[in-house]
Amino acid sequence: MDFSSAYNYRMDWIVSFVAVAREGGFSAAAKAQYRSQPRISSHVSEFERTLGFKLFDRSIHPPALTPEGRALLPHAEEILSRLDILTDVAAEAGGELRGEVHIGMYPSAAAFLYPSVVHRLRRESPGVTTVLRENDTLALERMMIAGDVDLAVRPVLPPVRGDALAHTELWHEPLVAVVPHEHALAGEASLPLERVASYPLVTIGESTDGVRQFETNLAFTEAGLHPTIAFQTNQPQTLAAVVRSGLGVGITNALAMSTANCTGLRLVRVTAGHVARQVAVWWRRDRLASPATTRVRDVIASIPPPQLHQVGVAQR
Repeated sequence: MDFSSAYNYRMDWIVSFVAVAREGGFSAAAKAQYRSQPRISSHVSEFERTLGFKLFDRSIHPPALTPEGRALLPHAEEILSRLDILTDVAAEAGGELRGEVHIGMYPSAAAFLYPSVVHRLRRESPGVTTVLRENDTLALERMMIAGDVDLAVRPVLPPVRGDALAHTELWHEPLVAVVPHEHALAGEASLPLERVASYPLVTIGESTDGVRQFETNLAFTEAGLHPTIAFQTNQPQTLAAVVRSGLGVGITNALAMSTANCTGLRLVRVTAGHVARQVAVWWRRDRLASPATTRVRDVIASIPPPQLHQVGVAQR
């Protein structure tokens, strides 16, 4: 292998290029890297001169990647990712596993899982730290693809697009109907999906991405039901508030409601055939995981599933 071309490039050029692309501008990149904006601009300009083409179109604001810049970006990110791995491996060879791992989680999973992960790492791998990035299910997929997080905990549904991501299932949990205490359904031990579908519903999901099927959509589709979806939200607390005000019957996964204020509400297990929320830890299959990332992934997979006594037990 000929390494002579490597001497043409400086690492800080690559760091500055990736920072501008990720942060959306030279000023934001300078703040993120704790450097002056002229220094970041100089790095990118020198990188462009050496490459022989422009990486950014500076005639618009904020500057946008050129086609050449878009083509180069994933390779530059991969170089920096490999350097992180080199650091982790070197630390591990010295007897201590070290590294900072960025984890994406949706809020109810984070509330249940993240504290246990941190405690376990502090006990068993104190050199490994984590940064939590909370977001909704669809955004977590985008963050994984973009390389903004190393791991993500998100449901299996909606299915991810493409085959860049791999996953290991962590647990599955039932769907529940959420009703006010005085509602006609509140006294039931469990409910068939058909009865729930006869009411205006409040669901978790994205009205702007109706093609992507969440668990509730899939359950109704497989049962041949076409309920009226009165409201959609990504926040369990909002779902609880809408249901409490009498605007509809909520239907979502059990863990989401266990983290919300359910005062005045009752959760009733929904019998929906084989449909349940399956939660998994996800990673990029096309990138070599660092030892620290692998350690965090193993810790996440080892945490016992949530015990949802009010509606049954979540199981692996």
